Amino acid sequence: MNINIAKFGGTSVADLDAMQHCARIIAATPETRVIVVSASAGVTNHLVALANTLLSKEQISDVIEQIRHIEYGILASLGNPKELQEKLDSLLAALHETAMHEELLHRDDLKDSLLSFGERMSSLLFTEVLCRLGVNAENFDIRNVLKTDSTFGEAIPNLDSIKQLSEQFLLPELTSKVLVTQGFVGSDEQGRTTTLGRGGSDFTAALLAEALSAKSCEIWTDVVGVYTTDPRITKAARPLPELSFEEAAEMANFGAKVLHPATMEPALRKNINVFVGSSREPEKGGTWIVRDCENEPPYRAITRRKQQVMVTVKTPKMMHAQGFLQQVFTIIAKHSLSVDLVTTSEIAVSFTLDNPANSVAEKLNRETLQELGEFCEVVIEENYDLVTVVGNNMHSAAGVSSKIFSSVRDYNLRMICYGANPHNMSFLVHQDDSTEIVKELHRCLFEV
Repeated sequence: MNINIAKFGGTSVADLDAMQHCARIIAATPETRVIVVSASAGVTNHLVALANTLLSKEQISDVIEQIRHIEYGILASLGNPKELQEKLDSLLAALHETAMHEELLHRDDLKDSLLSFGERMSSLLFTEVLCRLGVNAENFDIRNVLKTDSTFGEAIPNLDSIKQLSEQFLLPELTSKVLVTQGFVGSDEQGRTTTLGRGGSDFTAALLAEALSAKSCEIWTDVVGVYTTDPRITKAARPLPELSFEEAAEMANFGAKVLHPATMEPALRKNINVFVGSSREPEKGGTWIVRDCENEPPYRAITRRKQQVMVTVKTPKMMHAQGFLQQVFTIIAKHSLSVDLVTTSEIAVSFTLDNPANSVAEKLNRETLQELGEFCEVVIEENYDLVTVVGNNMHSAAGVSSKIFSSVRDYNLRMICYGANPHNMSFLVHQDDSTEIVKELHRCLFEV
């Protein structure tokens, strides 16, 4: 079967009108057999607030009422069908019960259960929209297939189990129907709900594409493909017709919001072409992400990742001592943290950590830094952003680095990473400067 997996983001399923745009895309593409949806726009933010904020019962009820308003708005547009309303009410009642649990703020398993309700509700409603357009669609609980470990908040998928269960439960159904399922959500071996981390719906679609040996995976969002930089930063940003897997992976890892950082891994393993386009304007095309591009320029795009911290660990014992670096990075590895930039001196090591609020990383950062502080001095500097130029053969092409450094000569670069990877050059800069740095780099590299 030439299967295509299609994922629709939160703005694409925000209301009935947006859902109908998506439904028409699916109806026009018979090979699209599995649909992965995010929570309707705004719902996840409300759920995150419930999961991480100490609220009174009245405040909790108010937040749930705002979620109900979004979901019921779509239901009302569908004419309030009784059976659908009963299913939606059941989910909202379970959501309310979880939100009121007295241990919610202290138990990651309860938080994941709470956060899953957005996708469970949107997939239920979107299935109805498809059926009304004449598509033989059925809502499928992804937790029956997408098995993970028990790292709540950022679960690691079990690829062998996902493939086996997909072939058992999904594949036989795809000849006769389209299955609508949830992104971002999974379950561990005990059947407890897990999540893949914020933005994990892209990852879900890629994992299912790999498990089902799909020919392609489409990521439908609110922008016409992947841009040279975030179009909210500069209006001069333009969509890219193609990207290589390596370029897309670098962009996703270093802050391009249109793609989840892990999405490229399954696609690369199975050579599955990935398309990124706008569900509102599918006629405008989008970006194809493939193994080999026809054109591989030295500069492809500029990304920015916010909320970075720079950590410096130092001790006089480090001078001429062996094993200090190993001790530092053993602790970092134990907490499953990823380090992007590293610099060393005789008595100190500096590195960057991603530190978004209310994230697994933020929690692990605190534990890591506390453990490092037991044997060395730890200095933490906040309010930084990571700006990255993504391209090809950057470490060997003449004039590439000089053009980039010339563009940012008027700004203080706190750390620089260049030469270890042919696809990027990264700078750690103060958050107050990052917007202007991105604009200047874009003007110099793409507008002249």
